[in-house]
Amino acid sequence: MPGGAARRRSRWLAAALAASLLATACGSAVRTPGPTATPGPSVPASAATSTAVPATATPAPTLAPATPVSWSDCGGGFQCGIVDVPRDYADPTGPTVRLALIRLPASDPAHRIGSLLVNPGGPGESGVDFVRQGASTLFPRTLLARFDIVGFDPRGVGASTPIRCVDNLDHFIPADATGDTPAELANLESGAKTFATECGARNAALLPWVATIDVARDLDEIRAAVGDTKLTYLGFSYGTLIGEEYASLFPTRIRAMALDGVIDPALDEEQLRAGQARGFEASLDAFLADCAAHASCPFHSGGAPGPAFDALMRRIDQHPIPTPRLGNREPVGPTQAWEGVMQSLYAQAAWPVLAQALAEARAGDASLLLLLGDPLRGRNPDGSYSNLIDAYDAVTCLDWPSPRDPAAYTAMAAQFVRFAPRVGRLLALNDLPCAYWPVPPVRTPGPLAAPGAPPIVLVGSTGDPATPYAWAQAVARQIASSVLVTRVGQGHTAYPVSSCVSSAVDTYLIDLTPPAAGLRCH
Repeated sequence: MPGGAARRRSRWLAAALAASLLATACGSAVRTPGPTATPGPSVPASAATSTAVPATATPAPTLAPATPVSWSDCGGGFQCGIVDVPRDYADPTGPTVRLALIRLPASDPAHRIGSLLVNPGGPGESGVDFVRQGASTLFPRTLLARFDIVGFDPRGVGASTPIRCVDNLDHFIPADATGDTPAELANLESGAKTFATECGARNAALLPWVATIDVARDLDEIRAAVGDTKLTYLGFSYGTLIGEEYASLFPTRIRAMALDGVIDPALDEEQLRAGQARGFEASLDAFLADCAAHASCPFHSGGAPGPAFDALMRRIDQHPIPTPRLGNREPVGPTQAWEGVMQSLYAQAAWPVLAQALAEARAGDASLLLLLGDPLRGRNPDGSYSNLIDAYDAVTCLDWPSPRDPAAYTAMAAQFVRFAPRVGRLLALNDLPCAYWPVPPVRTPGPLAAPGAPPIVLVGSTGDPATPYAWAQAVARQIASSVLVTRVGQGHTAYPVSSCVSSAVDTYLIDLTPPAAGLRCH
C-alpha cells in the first residue's frame, strides 16, 4: 500500500483516539448497566434459558422487490436515504422498520463497481456516523474511486428506529462494575434489573426483532435497494457476525466479503467472555510490560508499572479521584477507571495516552482517564448519550442465551479470576442485564457454513483482546471458501493500522483476487 494511504489511515486512527477523547470501529468490554460495545455472548446450554431456537429455523420470507433508495444530499459530499424493511421477516407485509443509510458516491463514476457496504461493529455502533466521520480518510483513493461507500444504522441503532431504554446513563453507572463486595454486587444486580425492565416497557414493539439474523436479512434488502445484484461487504468486529449470518443465508449473493476482527459464532457466552477476559488480561500485561521497558513512559513507576497500576486501582476503589479539568463531571471510581483502561487497550496507539491518564490520576486528576472511557457508554461531549448501550444489550440478549439466575454470573467471575485476575470479574458480569431481559433469545450459537460462497477474507490479529485470533482461525475452518490473513500485533482489528492488511483487502474488494494463503502482516 502506498505510504500516503498508510499515513491517511494513521491520521484516521489518531483522530478516532482524540475524539474520545471518541469511539472506534468496534466495541469494548466494560459496561455500565450491563455489557459494552463489544461482541455479545451466550452461556452453556445447561445454564441458559431453554427458549432459544436456531436462527436458521426462522421461516424464509417471500418479499416484494426492494424499492430503490431515494438519495438526497446531506452535506459534505454525502447522500442520505432510507430503506423500509419488515419488522418480522416471517410476516413480510406486517409492520416495518426504517433503516437510515448514508453513502459517499464513487469519485470515478465511469469505473464504478458498485456499493461497498460497511459495518463498524458494536452491536450498537452507528454505520452512518462511521462513514461520515471516517470513510474519506480510512479508505484509499483507489477504493473511493470504484465504490460508493455505504453505511447503515442496523435496526434499533442510531437513526434506524432506535431502541432507547433510558434517557441518561449517568444514573445507571454502578460504583464498581467488578461487583467484588456484596453491596457492589447488589448495586449491579439492581441496576441491571431496572435497566432491563425499563427497556422492555419502552420498546415492546421492537425489542424481539433486533437480533443479528434480522440485521443480516436487512443487509440483503439494502443490497437490492442500492441496486447491486451481489453484495460487496466489509465488516469489523460485531460486523463480522452480521457477515457470517449473511453468508450462511445468502452465500450465492456475495460478490466479495472481508471480515476483520472475527467473532466465532459457535461460542457460547461463557466461552466468548472467557476468551475476551484472557485477551484483555494479556493486552493489559503487554501495555504494562511496554511501559516498564521505556523510561519515557509517563507511568513508568521506576520500572514497575504493574504493581503501581494495582495500587492505583485499589486507591480508586477506596476513594474516587476527582476530575478538576472537567468542571462538574463525576469523580472516577472503579467503573469509570476500568472503562478508560479497557477502551485504551483496543489500539496500541492509545497506550501512551493511557499511560499519561494513569500518571495524572495517580497525581490526583483523573480527567483524562474519565474521557478515555466515555465512548464505551456512548457518552457525547455535551453530556448526552447515543443509544449504544441500549442497542448493545438488546442485541446481545437476543443473540446469546444467557443465565437467568444472577448467581451464575458470580460463579463465572470466580472462574475467570483464576486466569484473568485483573479483568476476569469485569467480563464475567458484563451481561448481567440478560438475566432480567424481558424477551427470550432467538439464536443458538453454533458453527456457520456458507456452501457455494466465493472467497471470503477473514482477518485476525494475534494480539486482539476483543476478538482473539483463535476465533478467526475457528471460522476459517467453518467456512470452506475462506482465506485467513494474519496480522501479528496488538489491538482490535487490522485494516485501519496495517498497510499490508489494507492493501490485500482493497485488492480483493476491487478485482476479486483473494490474498495468498497464509499471508502474515504487521
